[in-house]
Amino acid sequence: MSALGHRPKDMKFMTTFAALGTPKPIAESLAADGIEEAFPIQVKTLPDTLAGRDVLGRGRTGSGKTIAFAIPLVARLAEREAKHFRKPGRPMGLVLAPTRELATQINATIEPLAKAMGLNTTVIYGGISQARQEKALRAGVDIVIACPGRLEDLIRQRILTLEAVEVTVLDEADHMADLGFLPVVKKLMDMTPTQGQRLLFSATLDNGVDKLVNRYLSNPLTHSVDDPQAAVTTMEHHVLVVNDQTVKKQLIVELASGAGRRVLFMRTKHHARKLAKTLTDAGIPAVDLHGNLSQNARDRNLAEFSNGDVRVLVATDVAARGVHVDDVELVIHVDPPTEHKAYLHRSGRTARAGSDGTVVTLTLPEQQSDVKKLMKAAGVDVSFERVTANSPLVSKLVGDIADKVDPRTRAALLAAKAPQGGGTSTGANAQRKRARRSTQAAPTAGGRGGRNGRGKVGAEPVRTDTNRADRRAAMNDDVARSPRGRGKAGATHRNDVPGSQGQNGRSGRPATGQRSASAPRTASTTSTRTGGNKAVWSSATGATSGGSYGAGASGNSGRGGSGAGRPARSGPRRASAPASNERRGR
Repeated sequence: MSALGHRPKDMKFMTTFAALGTPKPIAESLAADGIEEAFPIQVKTLPDTLAGRDVLGRGRTGSGKTIAFAIPLVARLAEREAKHFRKPGRPMGLVLAPTRELATQINATIEPLAKAMGLNTTVIYGGISQARQEKALRAGVDIVIACPGRLEDLIRQRILTLEAVEVTVLDEADHMADLGFLPVVKKLMDMTPTQGQRLLFSATLDNGVDKLVNRYLSNPLTHSVDDPQAAVTTMEHHVLVVNDQTVKKQLIVELASGAGRRVLFMRTKHHARKLAKTLTDAGIPAVDLHGNLSQNARDRNLAEFSNGDVRVLVATDVAARGVHVDDVELVIHVDPPTEHKAYLHRSGRTARAGSDGTVVTLTLPEQQSDVKKLMKAAGVDVSFERVTANSPLVSKLVGDIADKVDPRTRAALLAAKAPQGGGTSTGANAQRKRARRSTQAAPTAGGRGGRNGRGKVGAEPVRTDTNRADRRAAMNDDVARSPRGRGKAGATHRNDVPGSQGQNGRSGRPATGQRSASAPRTASTTSTRTGGNKAVWSSATGATSGGSYGAGASGNSGRGGSGAGRPARSGPRRASAPASNERRGR
């Protein structure tokens, strides 16, 4: 490509990225991943996108669109020296994607290219805490790959702004339209500078995508490598007709038993989860992928499938545009999709990057009419074949049979991978708690929770720095009652140690935790209006005592001045909750 960025006249021999004008560090990074020759969509778009033109790229799923926009995005920002203008919350590159899975996959492609040019990236999507996303934005980020909903939330919170964006990419714009994101996308696009470069990649231009093109792309160049209704030429399509649900279930297990990777598509989340469990119980390890899973569960299941730990992925349409895994040899439409675009995007999980793949659609007799219309709309010419699980065609599609895995072995493997705890939190709150515990004294014996109460030694140390602790200590000390209390000022009322004889001739009490022999808790001892002895339960010790209470015999009124006329209690005194627990422990 010339210095002015004009498109070379002879394009058919320019198959390498270096020949297309890709910066050397980016070309070397791609070569390190085994990507050296450009695909048709990349050959057609790169000369214009690297020159700064607005481009509309239209191609089927798996045609190489991600690299087609990743290269100019990184190259243009590196040319503008974005790393020297890096500021918190002010990205210079933006990629909008419809789903979390797709955003993660895009970042996995862009991140190494950006790193080679000294730039950084981050991913923003909902369903998880935004704390890490905020931290990355505060540190300064050059390229943001985001889902529209969470991005709009962060902008509303003034955590970031799009006023510095110079290159904007809309990937899978038609899917964003299907999901109802176009109003949000328009708001976000309105926040970007009008003079910036805009790249839009989509399989089709329906559902309002053409309006986005007309509104936001300036004199765009359109490059299309596939008819949106054409079937992928490297795919082999089959429609298998089964008699009933019983035969269908047997056929599913048989098709899933092969040694290669396969993706099974279901219509509902519940059935996807149920089928994954059924296959695992049958000795075919499988994971599910659908909208009810947390983001961590999605990432974990997708990683197991990508790494080869499991060979079968059971998914809903949430994965139709977010799973970019190589070497998927078989896609099975267990539940036929409702419209042709979903069929094409589901099928696009196989035959990626020029490789071969097989697509199988299962249908019941009553579904044949709808499936025929679906295939016609998708541009697929295929015959309907009636089969069972033992048919020769099925054996051909399955290929080599994988070894069965005992479900108990699979469960033990998952248990071994599960977090075992014992980690150390680095949060500010956890650090404050650890610091507080390190400065506190060890607990001492003889108190409830280490507070001089009842029970075993607790983990909490003795606290003497609060008024409440001081009051509790004063209650347990042998201190004379005030004149307002029971009896004389010099009289004592103690329920926790054997005391000396009180004003009513009380000679002692049993040890803590033992029942008084002379005054059982159900005894009805005599009492007069001037005082008496009762079997009393102490709320401090939980034990029985022959505690006394005066009613003004000494000439002083009772507590609050009402002791002189207060009749004696009938029956035992009410026990506190801790005392009740102690009593049940006996």
